[in-house]
Amino acid sequence: MDLKAREKWVEYSIAKDEMFAHTDIKRSAWYVVRADDKKRARLNCMRHLLSMVPYKDLTPEPIELPPRQPDNGHLRPPIAIQTFVPEMY
Repeated sequence: MDLKAREKWVEYSIAKDEMFAHTDIKRSAWYVVRADDKKRARLNCMRHLLSMVPYKDLTPEPIELPPRQPDNGHLRPPIAIQTFVPEMY
């Protein structure tokens, strides 16, 4: 938000409230995310969006894997020279 937008904060709020009054209907609802805590806001928003998607279990039937191909002496490059995605979890 820039300084000019801060000067218009009340006007923006009035315009938003007016828009909601005319367009927020059950068939096409506006959802407001409390966002003082950005991390929680993002998690709440994702959870809400996912809750709106109809879900049914699509777990596939177990499959039988064939045996792995024989190694035949292939030498893999050293792990130390590879770039990995950080393991956060």
